[in-house]
Amino acid sequence: MSTESRSERAHIAPADLDAAIGDVDWTVLPPGSTASRFSAPSGELAVVSLGDPAHPRVVLVPGATGSKEDFALMLPLLAEAGFFVQSFDLAGQYESHAAGAHTSYTYELFIGDLIAFLEADSPAHLLGYSFAGTVAQLVAARRPDLVLSLALLTTPPGVGNVFATMKWLGPIAPIASPRRGAGLMIWGIVTNKNRVPPRRLEFVRSRFALTSRRSVDEIVGLMMAAPDVRGRVRALPIPKLVVAGSHDLWPLAAHERYAHDIGADFRAYATGHSPSETTPHQLTADLLDLYARADG
Repeated sequence: MSTESRSERAHIAPADLDAAIGDVDWTVLPPGSTASRFSAPSGELAVVSLGDPAHPRVVLVPGATGSKEDFALMLPLLAEAGFFVQSFDLAGQYESHAAGAHTSYTYELFIGDLIAFLEADSPAHLLGYSFAGTVAQLVAARRPDLVLSLALLTTPPGVGNVFATMKWLGPIAPIASPRRGAGLMIWGIVTNKNRVPPRRLEFVRSRFALTSRRSVDEIVGLMMAAPDVRGRVRALPIPKLVVAGSHDLWPLAAHERYAHDIGADFRAYATGHSPSETTPHQLTADLLDLYARADG
């Protein structure tokens, strides 16, 4: 991880900082991070926190097959900017793999866990990554008192079977079962279709030793029946942001249309499905603008 101070980075363009990241060790969380467990309705969730708990709170939620480490490069940037930043592995994923093991992985399970996590401290600026962006929208619509701003990071831009509009899975989406769809997703990750650096690939492969395959299957099933919350999210009196990579799994135009539908600003970077890993400085800069608007 980079050890450059905020003052040293101040005069360097975020895109240039992102271009210099290189192949980092994703098993090492930023200095000063605190690892803990949170007792959610579904079970024990693995949490990482960084920053002063008295500062405004940011909650970053990773998606299916992901983990809190996906935000490792953003945690110190946001903490240095004056925020208390937290992330946790979703139930069934990586170090939260035992959570939800004795029930079904439903939208209500993930909504209940996120609401409980937000209720445990102060309201937060909320970011949902991929599938977690759908969950974040449902939570914001149900409990707007807990959400200061809403950011959707490469969240599937649609309703119903969101795989139908995916670039490479779209043609078979109508006939793919949740398990087959999950299998294709996992195959794409472990065979490095995302073209990630060696140490990143080693880490994402290693997570599957813990992640519950049933949880991935059932999350894919949920993504084949995504609810339409666009009207409710648009009505929220908070600033909203949709972020996507120009080489994302879904067409950039679809993300931009979705941003318009929910009354959100839209930002795109020259990357793929994982801007938190590949363009963290650009993403953080746009999040700080979002948070400033929430405060204003």
